Amino acid sequence: MKALILSAGQGSRLLPLTADRPKCLLSLSGKSVLEWQVRHLEACGVREIVVVVGFRADAVESAIQSLARPGMTIRTVFNPFYKVAENVASCWMARHELDGDFVLLNGDVVFEPAVARTALEKSVAPVSVTVNHPDEYDADDMKVELHGKRVVAIGKDLPIERVGAESIGMMIFRNEGPAAFVAELERLMRTPEGLKSWFTQVIHRMARRGIVESVSIDGLDWGEIDFPHDLEVVRAMIERWNGAGRAQIAASIPSSS
Repeated sequence: MKALILSAGQGSRLLPLTADRPKCLLSLSGKSVLEWQVRHLEACGVREIVVVVGFRADAVESAIQSLARPGMTIRTVFNPFYKVAENVASCWMARHELDGDFVLLNGDVVFEPAVARTALEKSVAPVSVTVNHPDEYDADDMKVELHGKRVVAIGKDLPIERVGAESIGMMIFRNEGPAAFVAELERLMRTPEGLKSWFTQVIHRMARRGIVESVSIDGLDWGEIDFPHDLEVVRAMIERWNGAGRAQIAASIPSSS
């Protein structure tokens, strides 16, 4: 299983934190966003990772040199259009990498390993959208309309009465899914709105053909970093992970009494 991580953007809504550092290199408890992603994908058996870079590509490429481990490869694809196009352009630049099963991941999503493990184990459709079911939605959420587990539509502007879940920014492509995604990507990029589209517009178009399903990760930890407040929420989440890890270590030490 290969992973494609879309990390070309600057993250301008996080300025000044991202003035000279891309969002994916922001520090969370001593590790960058990208390192958390790589380590947790690695924990789920992913051994090949492609990172699409753009803003401060040199810094990301330098950081990546220290992330690969024996039996694992990490490489980059440069997206020169990161300033003028949405993330569909990153998928376009990396389309030659999508020749087999893969995980597609936004570069600002941090998740516990169980999220990726659940997505990988439960995904059987050509395309699987990883979702949760929040109590309420805001304008920035990537909303999903469902019919059972099947994805009917996906987009930020779906009418709220049709919304059944939220995409967390992780999708699994299997079997004919990768080729179907690339073919639909090619068609979208030939339209006037192509460069201004999110890659989820490709998924929306594919959903009409009945080949997109959802996988729920309700109850598991994840967070998306768009605004400074999100950064603090995700840092607190990671501190809970670290605290749980320390508690497990302490519980394993025999009592001296």
